[in-house]
Amino acid sequence: MRVQDTLTGTLAELPAPPEPIGIYVCGPTVYQRAHIGNARPFVVFTWLARWLRAKGHDVRLVHNITDVNDKIYEAAPGRSAERALEATSWYLEDTARFGLGMPDSQPLATETIAEIVGLIDELVRSGHAYPAEGDVYFRVSSFPTYGALSGQRPEQVEEQEPNPAKEDPRDFALWKATKEDEDTSWESPWGVGRPGWHIECSAMAAKELGTEFWVHGGGLDLVFPHHENERAQSLSVGHPFARIWMHNGMLRFTGEKMSKSLGNVTTIREVLDTWGRETALLFFLTAHWRKPIDFSDETMTAAAAQAETLRNALRRETRSRGDWDAFDEVLEDDFNTPAALAILHEWARTGALEELRRGLDVFGLGSLADRSQPPPEVVTLAEARIGARASRDFAEADRLRDEIASHGWEVRDVAEGYELVPRA
Repeated sequence: MRVQDTLTGTLAELPAPPEPIGIYVCGPTVYQRAHIGNARPFVVFTWLARWLRAKGHDVRLVHNITDVNDKIYEAAPGRSAERALEATSWYLEDTARFGLGMPDSQPLATETIAEIVGLIDELVRSGHAYPAEGDVYFRVSSFPTYGALSGQRPEQVEEQEPNPAKEDPRDFALWKATKEDEDTSWESPWGVGRPGWHIECSAMAAKELGTEFWVHGGGLDLVFPHHENERAQSLSVGHPFARIWMHNGMLRFTGEKMSKSLGNVTTIREVLDTWGRETALLFFLTAHWRKPIDFSDETMTAAAAQAETLRNALRRETRSRGDWDAFDEVLEDDFNTPAALAILHEWARTGALEELRRGLDVFGLGSLADRSQPPPEVVTLAEARIGARASRDFAEADRLRDEIASHGWEVRDVAEGYELVPRA
C-alpha cells in the first residue's frame, strides 16, 4: 500500500502483511464539544486501520487526547481539570456513535506526565533544551533540519511563544511554570508547572508505540508548529519517530449560517442527531483524505441520498459478480475513498451485492443492509410528523409521510404513536 508522505512529498510504501503497523493520530484538545471537523482524522485513520487489518496487518491505532493545554485554561479558568474531564467524556461518547470501533489506546497527557518530564530532562541534558525562569524551551538552532516537515526555512520561522527570557524567538516551550489562574500543576526539576503541547505527543507516541513507528497522522493544520516541533524533539533524543507523516485535509464550513468566527459551527453530536451515522460516514467518503471537504446542508443531503441509493440496492434480489480487485487497487493507491465509493455505486447498480456488502463493511456501513431498523434520519422525520399532526398541520404531516416513503419506509399510526415498516 502507498500513501502520501508529507515530509518527502511523495507516495511512501507501507510494508507487506503481516508486518505490524503502529499509527499515532493527534486527537482533540478537550475544552468544548467537538465540531464535525474534529471527527475527520478520527474517521479517516480508523478506516485506514480497518483496511490494513483486513489486509492481514496487526495494527495498533493510538489516538491521543490533549487534556492539558492553554485553550482549556482559557475556556474554564479555575476549573480546567473538570472541564477537560467533561469534554473528554463528550468526545468519547460522540466518536463512539460512528460505530467504527474505538482506537486501541486513547492516552491522556495527564496520565503521561512522568514520561514527559523524563523526555524534557533528556533534551536539557543533551543541550537541545534549556530552562528559563521556571519554563523550559527547545533550542531550535540545535536541530539542523527544523522546518523540513512544513517546508519552512529555519531563519524564516516566526516566534511561536513570546518571552524575553528565551535565547531565540523561534524556541518553543516544553515546560511552563504555573500561572496564578491555572489550577493544575505538577512537580518537575524546573519547578511547579505543566507541559507544553508539543512535548505531550512526543512522549505519548513513544510510550504507546515505541521510539519508531510507521504512521503519524493528524489534520493539515497541525503540520506547523505541532508536528514540526514533535519531530524536532523526538529526533533530537535519537528517536527515529514516524516513518510516514499523513495529514488529512480540512473540513470547510460552507453553509451560510455556519462560521468558526461566529462560534456556531456544527458539533459531531448535532450532525449525528440530525443526519445519522451512515450519512455522516458517506459524507466523509466523498472526498479524498488529503483534500478539503465542504460541510453544508446541501452536501449532507447529497450524502443522505447516496446512503439511500445503496440501502435500496441491498433490498433487491439481483445477484451478479463484482471486481474486488478494482476496489482493492484504489484503496491501496493512497487510500482513494471517492474512487472506492464510485465502485460501491457501480456494484449497487449492477447487483453485485456480495462485494457491495463486503466493501461497505470496510467503512463501517454494513448496517445499510439491515432492513430491521430505520436509519436515524427516518426516525427524525417520523418524530417531526408526530409534531405536525399534534399541531394539526396535516399538510406538513402528509409531506413528511411522503419524504419517509422516499427513504424506503412506511409510517403507520398506532396507539403508541407510530410504527416504521420497510416498504416492499
